[in-house]
Amino acid sequence: MSKPNPGRTTAIVAYITIVGCLIAITMNMEPKNAFARFHIRQAFGIHLLFHALAIVLTFMGVVYFALPLYLFYLVLWGYGFIQALNEKTQPLPVLGPYFQKWFTFIS
Repeated sequence: MSKPNPGRTTAIVAYITIVGCLIAITMNMEPKNAFARFHIRQAFGIHLLFHALAIVLTFMGVVYFALPLYLFYLVLWGYGFIQALNEKTQPLPVLGPYFQKWFTFIS
């Protein structure tokens, strides 16, 4: 049996709402863990994208996009969460590499 990754808990916490992501950022300050940092960036991107799209769609008055938005969010969130549980660092489809590049301030 392999030794569990020390950043696994931090990575999992990052996917529990945007507040959990902010908590995970502080948890990863000392000692820094590359696995946790990867998942914090992925989770931060998922949460930020969801909230930004929700705000834009609300102001546009486009109610019928609410269900597809939630489904899109849940699929991305589930994919990332399962990757964290399985201790893998595979980026999200399409958006994952951008999240790693855009959120380099999360270290």
